Amino acid sequence: MDKYETVIGLEVHVQLATVTKAFCGCSIKFGAAPNTHVCPVCLGLPGVLPVFNRKVLEYGIKAAIALGCDIQKRMKFDRKNYYYPDLPKNYQISQFDMPLAYKGKVTVSLKDGTAKDIGITRAHVEEDAGKLLHAAGEAASYVDLNRTGTPLLEIVSEPDMRSPEEADAYLNVLKRTIKYLEVSDCNMEEGSLRCDANISVRLAGAKTLGSKVEIKNMNSFKAVRDALAYEEERQRDMLEDGARIAQETRLWDEIKGVTASMRSKEESHDYRYFPEPDLVPFEIPAELVETVRLTMPELPQAKKKRFIEEYALSEKDADVLVEDRCVAEFFEETVKCLPDGQSVSNWVRGEYMMHLNERHTDVKGLGIGASDLARIIQLAKDGKISGLAAKEVLRACIDEKKSPDAIVAERGLEQVSDEGELERIVDNVLAANVKSADDFKKGKENALSFLVGQVMKLSKGKANPKIAGSMLRKKLGMEK
Repeated sequence: MDKYETVIGLEVHVQLATVTKAFCGCSIKFGAAPNTHVCPVCLGLPGVLPVFNRKVLEYGIKAAIALGCDIQKRMKFDRKNYYYPDLPKNYQISQFDMPLAYKGKVTVSLKDGTAKDIGITRAHVEEDAGKLLHAAGEAASYVDLNRTGTPLLEIVSEPDMRSPEEADAYLNVLKRTIKYLEVSDCNMEEGSLRCDANISVRLAGAKTLGSKVEIKNMNSFKAVRDALAYEEERQRDMLEDGARIAQETRLWDEIKGVTASMRSKEESHDYRYFPEPDLVPFEIPAELVETVRLTMPELPQAKKKRFIEEYALSEKDADVLVEDRCVAEFFEETVKCLPDGQSVSNWVRGEYMMHLNERHTDVKGLGIGASDLARIIQLAKDGKISGLAAKEVLRACIDEKKSPDAIVAERGLEQVSDEGELERIVDNVLAANVKSADDFKKGKENALSFLVGQVMKLSKGKANPKIAGSMLRKKLGMEK
């Protein structure tokens, strides 16, 4: 039994995919020139008044429903006070004691095949700060305030995770769920999903938590895993040495692979929370919650379970298909055209997704219809084209925007199944490869594969390999 137990909780900030900011009309579009998406409201200039974006509330409710949270009947905003160069108001509009939602959960699948529920403490709405730019070789830092006021949903987990692997599983399920809702693109490179991790280590069986360390500056799930693994080992080593672990905030240095102390850990009283005077508390209409509930898509965990049951897919195959909502929907559209879940799954997970990744695009951008993919699979199943030719047809359909049958006809890809023509090719192959024919008669099965390969070569890939193999067996007296 392990001497120590690791305790992990995560704070995930999700940027909501609204058109404008949380409390003003400025655009949140990524990539604009610095300090061009700002106004007196998000800059906090004297005399301005924030106005809450209704879409932020709707998106927050949608995420809270998906996470199984209790949505509160009444909520309010608070000022979270702290000084930082990229926070022009010197406070952040957030939520303290009356957030949007409490008490949800995320169910994750662990490597040993078991499922585990990770509790959600709360989900609350807040605005983002700006961004500091540190130019290499310059003594000064620059401030870009475009992100100031961007709407965030902060999702705070219970300290239910016991390893970096469990934290990684939680983040992946959370990201997949949020993306299905289309309330955020969860693009970590653009800062649409950010994670701060709280980790402590205690003796196994202990009831009280150890000293909590918060880790920041992680811009990928891999960075979260690596930072937690490093910090877990660091704290265990300190406990073994009898050292005291300070409650602090640490930064992850991805290049060195270590965490470094940043500052002592803040408590809620350090932020001097008080109610936001310019935004009054308000009730969340029950009818709004129900309206949002009616727009909910089938969530990935439910879709995965249904795919396994309805299409007889393995858990691994279903997991790949439901990773992206559009891919999952494309799979089902294809199955409607060709009711063979396993064959369609093999093609979607294989060649189809290869083209998505190769071209750095999505289902819409790839531009091939479900009926066309179904037709390609059917042509291969019927033996009218070879598997290799089917892959060629798929690529051509994507590149040339033509139908599969037109591609097959133009390129002469239809397999030779005519027995008379095929027999002539087989006779030529046997005449040219007497030794391989004798080897097969002596029981060397791989010799038949070689002969089939020669038939395919002589026919320029057009021979039906199944018919060719059967014909070779008959001619060599190995099959009636």
